[in-house]
Amino acid sequence: MTETPADALTIKLPAGFDVLADDEQLAGKVSDALDAVEVKLLASLSSSDKLANSAARYLAEAGGKRIRPLLTILSSQLGAQAGDDIRDDVLQAAVVMEMTHLATLYHDDVMDSAPLRRGAPSAHEVWGNSVAILIGDLILARASQLMTLLGDEGSRIQAETFERLVMGQMHETVGPAEGEDPYEHYLSVIRDKTGSLVAAAARLGAFFGGSGAETAMLLQDYGEAVGVAFQLADDVIDLAADGATSGKTPGTDLREAVPTLPVLLLRRAADAGDPAATEALALVDADLSSDEALAEAVAAVVAHPVTQESWDVARSWSAKAKAAIEPLPDSTVKRALLSFADAVVDRQG
Repeated sequence: MTETPADALTIKLPAGFDVLADDEQLAGKVSDALDAVEVKLLASLSSSDKLANSAARYLAEAGGKRIRPLLTILSSQLGAQAGDDIRDDVLQAAVVMEMTHLATLYHDDVMDSAPLRRGAPSAHEVWGNSVAILIGDLILARASQLMTLLGDEGSRIQAETFERLVMGQMHETVGPAEGEDPYEHYLSVIRDKTGSLVAAAARLGAFFGGSGAETAMLLQDYGEAVGVAFQLADDVIDLAADGATSGKTPGTDLREAVPTLPVLLLRRAADAGDPAATEALALVDADLSSDEALAEAVAAVVAHPVTQESWDVARSWSAKAKAAIEPLPDSTVKRALLSFADAVVDRQG
């Protein structure tokens, strides 16, 4: 496998993985592997049917951070010897993880009536809800077929992960049960909807990379915690980020009445008798169709201590991720994983 200079990685790495620049050989392996995954991904989504081909490749061709394949590739290197090529089954598992993620995006956008995905019209806006749902199913079927080629253990992990994804979506849709703490319910949803797939990506990388079961489980714990941290940080960024910097309109979740961590904590504070929380909540629950009303509600939530508390919760999950892999010996891979855990809660978008 060729060595690629760290500053010439073909696919731009997410924040936190710049640590790889310290190891040109590893950086070259990662770059080559990500390129191979991209080729395999598009090939696996292709079809002789014109509609299925266009629709299934649509979101993949729109781009994406490819965090899950990257974690699979990096985790595989924990058990690798210097100079070893990245195994084909690792690349296959990385493709399956991204395909599973893509399948959920098609479904989520229909359920959320999201008009855009990755800066382009969502699939259901182009082809309609029914086709978008069926394409998500098709992608999942293809992913499952690919995973069966890697053996029973990989198939079992993927199936269990997809079950968690579905249950998380269902629990989010129906909301907390009577008497259930909305905050705990929300954390459970995030662990299933976001954390489970990141956990599977890291675990499968370690497993197919030749690490032992103990290391694979450490990577699973890391992945779940870092996935939760990422989503919780997104909740705060939706409110507190500079729109010009993040590319997001502050308060989008508020306007769409999406329950997020700051609002859940705000409701808890209001229930406990906090007058400032009660006042802010009145603005949040008002008609937010005008930009002025939305801006006022956003400002009220950002000014309340629940915003800082939300950052603290997100950072606590980042700390859990780092603690999970503390037993691993020092390496560039470990340092990259630790750096990524910090980066997910230290960003603007």
